[in-house]
Parts: sequence; C-alpha cells; structure tokens
Amino acid sequence: MALAAKGTLRAFAADTRASARVAAAPLRSAPTRVVSASRASTVECKAVAQLASTKKDIWNKSYYPTSADTANSTKRWYIIDAEGQTLGRLACLAATYIRGKHLPTYSPSMDMGAFVVVINADKVQVSGNKFNDKVYFNQRETGRPGSHRLEKFKDLQARLPERILERAVKGMLPKGAIGRNIRLHLKVYKGTAHTHEAQQPTDITSEIAIKPSASAGAKLFAELKAKHASA
Repeated sequence: MALAAKGTLRAFAADTRASARVAAAPLRSAPTRVVSASRASTVECKAVAQLASTKKDIWNKSYYPTSADTANSTKRWYIIDAEGQTLGRLACLAATYIRGKHLPTYSPSMDMGAFVVVINADKVQVSGNKFNDKVYFNQRETGRPGSHRLEKFKDLQARLPERILERAVKGMLPKGAIGRNIRLHLKVYKGTAHTHEAQQPTDITSEIAIKPSASAGAKLFAELKAKHASA
C-alpha cells in the first residue's frame, strides 16, 4: 500500500512539472511577411491607373446617377393643356414627369425628372360635386387660432387658378429636400401664353387619358408573357 501510494505521488508530481514547463514555454507564431512601402505604393498606383483607364467604378457595377444626370441644363421640358382635364389625373401625370418615374434611370434619392408647363389652368375640371363642396384650408402668417381662411374650389379658381394645380402636384411629391426643390419645376399659367417657347416643350396631354392597362409597360409585359408561354 505504501509503495503504491508513493508511485502515484511520483506520477502526479511528474505530470505537474510537465504542465508547468508547457505553460512557461513561449508561444511560437508563424513568421509574418513584411511588404515594403514601395511595393504597396506600386500596387496602389496600378489600381488607380486601371480605374482611370476604364473611366468607371470597377467596384460598383450597378448604375447610380451623377450630378451631370441631374443638372437642370440637361432636363427635358413638357407641356400639358389643362382645358377640360380632370384635376387629379392631370396632377398625377405632372408629378410623375417632375419626379422622373417615367425614366428607366429613375433613382429615388436623385432628381431625375423634368420641367412641366401647364396652360389653361383656369379651365381644369373636377369630378362629382367638388366644384361646390371642395374646400381649401389657408393658414395665414400669424399662426394664431382662428387666423385661417376656408376657400371653396370655385372661389379659388376664380381668384387664383394656378394655386389649385400647384397644391395638387405638391401633395404628390416627396415631403423633403428633394420635394421642396423639384416642386419649382412646375410652371402653371392661367391662359395659353407662357414664357418657355425657347425650351420647345413636348406636348404630353394625350397621356392623361391612357389607362394603365393600355400603357407601354403593360404592352411590353404582355409580349414577354406571350413569348414565355410559347417557348
């Protein structure tokens, strides 16, 4: 019994000394490769040269508009005749072109739209009994309770018809910095005369009556669907 106990103590002491030696041994790390500064600058210069030769972002292949795409000098001009047109449909078409949603390059964070000129604003129409019942809320500068003024559609159309279309289109634009800027791209005039003949605006009045089912996108989708079914 005594000999067995001594042998066990010797083995335990030997294991303890071995563990202590392993813990005290320094850690061995893999040798690191040091790249000289000249070689790193050479690699960087080659990447910059490749980027300059391609003239595009090689790291981001998706398209994103630049400041040149949103410049006012490159924007197109359109004109809409409001005579006999419904207020909501006309405002929706104008807001679409001002926002730029008719373009394949549309980007929500950029101003990709165009300028829209609306003539005959005093001859716009509304559906139902809105001509007598529709009311506009006008808050005066004081901001005090009771300082507002209620004005019906027929009264505002007789006094300032341009304001009706401006407010309708403004309600369909973003409520932010972009919306505050692009709402100025709407030019509304009471009669047929306007001061933008030099821009040669394109008439898009006929697009108001086009239903979504008869649009160019719907026709293209139907063609692709038929082509896929026949394949």
